[in-house]
Amino acid sequence: MSVSLGQPIPDFTAQATSDTEVTPASLKGKQAVIYFYPKDHTPGCTTEGGDFRDHLKEFEAANTVILGVSRDSLRTHENFRAKQGYPFELISDPDETLCKIFDVIHMKKFMGKESLGVVRSTFLIDADGNLAREWRGVKVKGHVEEVLDAARELDAGK
Repeated sequence: MSVSLGQPIPDFTAQATSDTEVTPASLKGKQAVIYFYPKDHTPGCTTEGGDFRDHLKEFEAANTVILGVSRDSLRTHENFRAKQGYPFELISDPDETLCKIFDVIHMKKFMGKESLGVVRSTFLIDADGNLAREWRGVKVKGHVEEVLDAARELDAGK
């Protein structure tokens, strides 16, 4: 089961920081940005999370919550979140359930070696739980602003 534009996101239950459980039902009524990143405490992932943090009030004004997802443990997420001052929850996906639903695990090449890894991707879910937009193979610079514009546009159109 995977996501398709304009369709409801598949059912899942995921554990997040602050002892939070995330399900599609828990997101209904608000738009949600679910962004997938490779690893806590790495430069690109830290920058991306910081960009979401720095624009959180604007996302909230557009009725949008932010959720980050990686395969790191909840303990690592809690440390990362505290160190970076992220005011949003981070979902731990060690068994890759969400990664598979959103199809973000692909072969990646780094320093001449190939391995399966998380491809930086972002998904905008509408207030009814449908996939409204997706960005795959994201470059960090300027990305959050683009997602914010889409969230505002989606919120204004409801």
